Amino acid sequence: MNIANTMLWMKKEAYEQTTIRRVAKELRHLERNCNTSNPEDVKLYIANKKCSNARKENLIESYGIAMKSLGLTWNQPFYLRYDKKRRAPKEEHLDFLINHSRLEMAMKLSISKDLGQRPQELVWLTVKDIDLTTGIVSITGAKHTIGREGKLKAKSLALLKIFIEKKNLNTNSHLWNGTSDNLSNNYRHTRNRIAKDYNMPELKQIQLYDFRRFKASKTYHITRHNFLLVKELLGHKDSRSTEKYISLFSEKDLNWIPITCHNQEEIEQAIKDDCEFVCQADGITYFKKPT
Repeated sequence: MNIANTMLWMKKEAYEQTTIRRVAKELRHLERNCNTSNPEDVKLYIANKKCSNARKENLIESYGIAMKSLGLTWNQPFYLRYDKKRRAPKEEHLDFLINHSRLEMAMKLSISKDLGQRPQELVWLTVKDIDLTTGIVSITGAKHTIGREGKLKAKSLALLKIFIEKKNLNTNSHLWNGTSDNLSNNYRHTRNRIAKDYNMPELKQIQLYDFRRFKASKTYHITRHNFLLVKELLGHKDSRSTEKYISLFSEKDLNWIPITCHNQEEIEQAIKDDCEFVCQADGITYFKKPT
């Protein structure tokens, strides 16, 4: 098996670069452990491998792509992937990671928390995609999904402006000069360092995609279970994909800011800002909104 030729074939067939790298990695794994020129030997190795069905399915699909690139057919087995749902992390843990990361990583994690974009979509972001006055961001959809807009909060926008000035970026500059794999690796090193330095092993459970899960779950909760809005926010075409990102939050999982209104104008503004009514006392109307 010539893995380089398989990668070239995939590139010509318009596979995503991240998919090409993943397939090449899995084909190298198969070459080290079995005779890839014999499909039956490959199937036997994967069948006996102690791993999840999801991992076996990925190995089978990668080998199937290699066979297709050679114009060969084979009896491809089917592994039923058992669906498992990850719970969105607590906001306090995400904020801790952001606050204890170096400027560049802190800026990227803060953006991810606000937008809920994929790592690949963050890699594609350029300075001109972001309105530095309003914080509106134009997101290019990865994995053949829908492009959309998001909005950065004041903290993320402030970090971004500092980063742009420090790096002397122009409007065409990317925020990340590397691949999504590089971004993921850098995040893991940062996360593990912080977890070790502050004796917080629970931080090691937080994946880069968990920032996306948090955004989806929080939006679902504060919009009173507006599923279609979350689907649009994530850029999904299939509702089943959106369901995997939503965890049910309790009130204690969210950080709230108290809003006090003393007149009708302030009350109307609070309503426009989607604040939640709490109570009225001594002529003051109390609302709350998530941070």
